[in-house]
Amino acid sequence: MLEKTTRMNYLLDFYQALLTPKQRNYMEMYYLEDYSLGEISEVSEVSRQAVYDNIKRTESMLEAYEAKLHLYDKFQQRHALINKMEESLNDENSKRMETLLNQLKDLE
Repeated sequence: MLEKTTRMNYLLDFYQALLTPKQRNYMEMYYLEDYSLGEISEVSEVSRQAVYDNIKRTESMLEAYEAKLHLYDKFQQRHALINKMEESLNDENSKRMETLLNQLKDLE
């Protein structure tokens, strides 16, 4: 469950501009602010089922965007590469590599 929440948070971060304000609001309340479906339905004055359906539809949309654009996958690959580079630094070229790594991190 934690992996799904983390993934959805990243997908929301990458693709939130493609969502409607209502979709973005429900997803932020559910995933970022940890509201329950009942709490979101109270605040939004809609049924719990409507909130559930909207969140499930939005999750599917975010996964579809990721399947086409791969922003999250590429982010993970970059992050893994940076970690490997940090681990393989040696004293001879560490200053130069450190500078390059910092530049790469700034791009994230």
